[in-house]
Amino acid sequence: MEQLKRIPSHIGVIPDGNRRWAVRNGYKKQDGYAFGIEPGFQLYELMLEYGIREATFYGFTKDNNKRAAEQREAFTAACVEAVKRLSGRDANLLVVGNTESPAFPVELKAYANHRVGFGRGRINLNFLVNYDWKWDLNGLKENGRLKSAEIPRVDLLIRWGGRRRLSGFLPAQSVYADFYIIHDYWPDFQPSQFLDALRWYQDCDVTLGG
Repeated sequence: MEQLKRIPSHIGVIPDGNRRWAVRNGYKKQDGYAFGIEPGFQLYELMLEYGIREATFYGFTKDNNKRAAEQREAFTAACVEAVKRLSGRDANLLVVGNTESPAFPVELKAYANHRVGFGRGRINLNFLVNYDWKWDLNGLKENGRLKSAEIPRVDLLIRWGGRRRLSGFLPAQSVYADFYIIHDYWPDFQPSQFLDALRWYQDCDVTLGG
C-alpha cells in the first residue's frame, strides 16, 4: 500500500459512463449498469485499505427516470443488487432519496434516510437513490434541515466517464469539494485511477474559502 500524507475524510463518487461502455462493447445501453456493480466493490475495498471514513455513491437521480423503461429497470435493479451484496460486508449504509416517488425501489426502503450497520461497520457508505437536489434542498423550507443532513461535507469528488459537471450531486456538501475527472468509463474501473486521484489530492489547497 502506498503511503500518503493526506487522506480525504469523505469521497464522493459519480460512476458515469455505463451506457457508453455498453454500446462500445456491443451491448444494449441498459446492460452497462450490471457491469458497474463489481467496480463499486473494488473501490470499496480500496477505500477500506486507505482508511477512508466516508463515501457517497451516486445511484440514480429523479432525472434519470426520464430514460427508456428498460434502462430504468436496469439501473434500479443494479442499485438493489449492490445493497444486497453490501449487506454481507462491513459498512454503515445510508440510502438517501425520495421514497414517496414510485421510482424508489421498494427493496431499499428499509435502508432509506437512516443509517443501517452491516458487519463491523468499517466505513460510512451513502447511496443516492432516486435523488433530486431540489427535493434535498426543500428540506430547508420544511424543517430547516437538508434531506441529506446526515451526510457531511465532501472533500474529494471523483467522476468517471469524462463529464465535467456535478449532475446535481449533493450541492450543499460539494460546495468546497475538489473535483477529479477520470475519462475512462465506470465499468473499466482500475485501482490505479483511484490512486491517481488520491495522489492528485495531496497537492490540493484546502482553504474552505479562507
